Amino acid sequence: MTIRNTRTGGQILIDQLVAQGVDRVTCVPGESYLAALDALHDSPIDVVICRAEGGAAMMAEAYGKLTGRPGVCFVTRGPGATNASHGVHIAMQDSTPMILFVGQVDTGMREREAFQELDYKAVFGSMAKWAVEIDRPDRIPELVARAFRVAMQGRPGPVVIALPENMLTETAAVADAMRIEPAVSWPAPADIEQVGAMLASAKAPLVILGGSRWTDEATKSIARFAERFDLPVATSFRRASLIDADHSHYAGDLGIGPSPGLKARIDNADVVLLIGGRMSEMPSSSYTLLDIPTPQQKLIHVHPGSEELGRIYQPELAIQATPAAFAAAVETLKPAGSVAWKGEAAKAHADYLAWTDKARELPGTFQYGQVMTWLRDRLPKDAIVCNGAGNYAGWIHRHHRFHSFASQLAPTSGSMGYGVPAAVLAKRQFPDRVVVAFAGDGCFLMNGQEFATAVQYDAPLVVIVVDNSQYGTIRMHQERDYPGRIVGTQLKNPDFAMYAKAFGGHGERVERTEEFAPAFERALASGKPSILHCIIDPRAMSVGKDFVPAVKA
Repeated sequence: MTIRNTRTGGQILIDQLVAQGVDRVTCVPGESYLAALDALHDSPIDVVICRAEGGAAMMAEAYGKLTGRPGVCFVTRGPGATNASHGVHIAMQDSTPMILFVGQVDTGMREREAFQELDYKAVFGSMAKWAVEIDRPDRIPELVARAFRVAMQGRPGPVVIALPENMLTETAAVADAMRIEPAVSWPAPADIEQVGAMLASAKAPLVILGGSRWTDEATKSIARFAERFDLPVATSFRRASLIDADHSHYAGDLGIGPSPGLKARIDNADVVLLIGGRMSEMPSSSYTLLDIPTPQQKLIHVHPGSEELGRIYQPELAIQATPAAFAAAVETLKPAGSVAWKGEAAKAHADYLAWTDKARELPGTFQYGQVMTWLRDRLPKDAIVCNGAGNYAGWIHRHHRFHSFASQLAPTSGSMGYGVPAAVLAKRQFPDRVVVAFAGDGCFLMNGQEFATAVQYDAPLVVIVVDNSQYGTIRMHQERDYPGRIVGTQLKNPDFAMYAKAFGGHGERVERTEEFAPAFERALASGKPSILHCIIDPRAMSVGKDFVPAVKA
């Protein structure tokens, strides 16, 4: 181990990020971590300057989804940290590796409620995998290395590190930490044998893919495994890019309002192989698909975090392994003979195609479902599609078909405002791929300011704003539970096409279905970040059915 020359805490910190292979960080600058910003000046790391901390943190979370390495975000103390908490919460619920560095008051001022002081261990203690404050510069390599390991290992998630201002300017001579690679938990050979035995005795098995710690090769390995055993494969909520939608064994995704055929298939299954996912509230249809604590189906649960095995569902076989390791381990597993469920995968895929193929007619002149099916055929197979939360996302989940690994960026936590910042990061990371962000009118304005970031970095993404002038999901629930009593859900929106132009981007207003395709082509051809402001009838509230309000707004 070589002790480096004396450096400031800020220089030591940034050197650790370089040692960990960090190529890009997001930030909103703050005086509390100026020494770290100064050290970034001479580093090879690309610094993406954002317009609000929530957007910066969501970009870092998207980086973690895309790369499998922690996304890194810097924000200032107090309000900067609390604004960034949105991204931390997403990273926790989505099992995404992420590290949030937060400026902190001088150590000599702690416990006085100094300017913007917070106890970050208390604030983020239930939201992050680990929260720590570094009080000495010579401990930076130790604690940053540990942070990378905690963020990636087991079930991935966010780490929050507080940086006292004086610590970053103090000096120390200390060696850099080595590059961290997360420990990989492998299934025992006996576990793989038992998987084979349970499938051999099954009559109606089903595979469900979810979670993180996947690789492109692992998804292909599982696809081959499904082919050998003729297994139908479903994906968990907003994890649809874990298998090519065109694969002959794909049965569809489990999210809000899953297809009746897929739900029935799970109800009738006798063996469920759950790889990587947790089957939390959304994919489990509010914990109704599998009985708690012991499912009727024989459950094989594969997960890298031991704490998740048996946390809700008691499995017949619990395997602590990363999805990538499990996928590699089953490469040699083959059925002993003809399987009892032969042909069921093809039926499941046919059901999926029928469920997603054609969009129903909507009220109004803009047929959002037809737009989605047009985009399904128009977008390249490696296009990255991003969205936040809202009823508008239902059309994406129902009608779009994902083909490439990590091509879906959407929060399983259901956080609004995610699509635009995620798309900015995705386009920055993969400039040659088409990147499309979807947002409702309410969703867009929660982090729409990051469109300015796209303009600043010449990142020509396309944002499709679906505008029904209301918080549609909440209005739908409101009409269901309190019909005719409209409170807090109606919106008066700006001209989002003009918004795009004001920032220096391309913008168009789309009111009719036939206007969309040429507008989309012009947006791509413009070479600028673009917004297509699409006006949808307020009655077109859900991908499943129309909604007629009890009282007109």
